[in-house]
Amino acid sequence: MKKHLQLRYTVAMGACLGAPAFAAGLGVGIEIPRLDVAEYHRPYVAVWVERADATVASTLAVWYDVKMKDAEGSKWLKDMRQWWRRTGRDLSVPIDGVTSPTRPAGKHLLQFTEGTNPLARLPAGNYKLVVEAAREVGGREVVTVPFAWPAAKGEPLRAKGTTELGEITLELKP
Repeated sequence: MKKHLQLRYTVAMGACLGAPAFAAGLGVGIEIPRLDVAEYHRPYVAVWVERADATVASTLAVWYDVKMKDAEGSKWLKDMRQWWRRTGRDLSVPIDGVTSPTRPAGKHLLQFTEGTNPLARLPAGNYKLVVEAAREVGGREVVTVPFAWPAAKGEPLRAKGTTELGEITLELKP
């Protein structure tokens, strides 16, 4: 009898631990194109969610040079002008779970779950995902992807940059 209860307990726990947790969230794909230039520097990138009135609902990610001596890398965050003017200058970096080092050319995926930082609970409404990139001895580019929250169904949304950013994808998870 005791072995039977242990087996049932083990099976029940395995079912609970193996079951996927379904939570609303966002999957953000960011492509940084490989550029054929004489002097290449990795771009600084800011990713945020903007309300319909252009105020910032949440900064999701900021990639910058965190290894510069005396935190000098944060001095260049203002080159991401739109993010800087809307919210960046009011933030104190580094921010746990938001800021991280710049990324190389390629495709990068970020996942955010509703109710956890940095994706706080978003009220229902219309928003824009905004991705801004700025590169030393390079250009600056902003790409936006409009979306409605909460998501009625899982759907991929896409936009494409032309210089500093490649394809930006937003996958809504209801």
